[in-house]
Amino acid sequence: MPPVLNQVNIVVRDMEASVEFYRRLGLAVDPPPGQWAAHHVEVKLPGDITIELDSTASAKIWNKGAQPLVGNRSVIIGFALSSRDEVDDLYAHVTAGGYVGQQEPYDAFWGSRYAIVEDPDGNGIGLMSPMDPTMRSAPPAINGVE
Repeated sequence: MPPVLNQVNIVVRDMEASVEFYRRLGLAVDPPPGQWAAHHVEVKLPGDITIELDSTASAKIWNKGAQPLVGNRSVIIGFALSSRDEVDDLYAHVTAGGYVGQQEPYDAFWGSRYAIVEDPDGNGIGLMSPMDPTMRSAPPAINGVE
């Protein structure tokens, strides 16, 4: 049996700012009471998937090789939305809250409406509508190759 994705850990610099961002994104985020609230928060998603926000101090407890957070990330954490309009609306809502938009909503060649916003630590958060075959187009060339 292949591995099953059930958890995404995001190491964050500022737990309060991260919780605020993920709430604005529309997730139900309830930090635990007490001293761990500043270091570890779990967000349950449908399909038995959990997003866990961990402070840099907390990450060092469970990952001895944890490195300082620097620069832009190369991973996009994708969220499925129910419609093309919902992509536009959520992108506008998140960026209106002062968060960075990496990619404005557009009609992607694979047939979805797609956008990317950044969480407070620069992680890319993808927002994607269902694919509509009538909206598909040829992919753009990459480095001159079609």
